[in-house]
Amino acid sequence: MTLLYLALGVVFGFILSRSGAADYDYIQRMFLFESFQLYGIIGTAVIVTAAGMAAIKRHGRTLMGRPIEIELKPLHRGNVLGGLIFGVGWSVAGMCPGPIFVNVGEGKLYALAALAGALAGTALFGAAYPRLQGWLRMPPLAVGPGEG
Repeated sequence: MTLLYLALGVVFGFILSRSGAADYDYIQRMFLFESFQLYGIIGTAVIVTAAGMAAIKRHGRTLMGRPIEIELKPLHRGNVLGGLIFGVGWSVAGMCPGPIFVNVGEGKLYALAALAGALAGTALFGAAYPRLQGWLRMPPLAVGPGEG
């Protein structure tokens, strides 16, 4: 399955690169409301994902035969704060996690700064989580597969 996931990641990165959806200027035009094409791409992804999730729920099992349990998680302050921080980072860097790797692969040096920022933010979040957990009423942090 690891090779399948690697292949799917390569295909996803190729599509992002060829479509221009990983391009800094393209994303900035979206955030400045100068271009609405990326909103259409994101909307299409949401629709395809919703259809896929509905099919997965209907089937009830993974490809490996394990039962699928999808439960809604409660909204808490951490979701709102995290979403705001993620949105600001996406707008400033002009890329979210997937396109960071696409841009690094395309040899764009500014993507290395975005990657460093994403890694630093992840480390900072991990270090600050015990304090944030009580303040933001967040659930315990999942640390392994199938947890959380």
